[in-house]
Amino acid sequence: MQHVVITGRAAHKALYEAADTVTELADTKHAFRAGVSAQKGVDL
Repeated sequence: MQHVVITGRAAHKALYEAADTVTELADTKHAFRAGVSAQKGVDL
């Protein structure tokens, strides 16, 4: 068995149709908006 993982935005409709699993992530809360800077090893 072989697995392929593709990341990115605005995938072509044909890719969605060919895939067995499609996941969309949504940012609902992020420390950056509260003034916390990016941290090496976490955000960078």
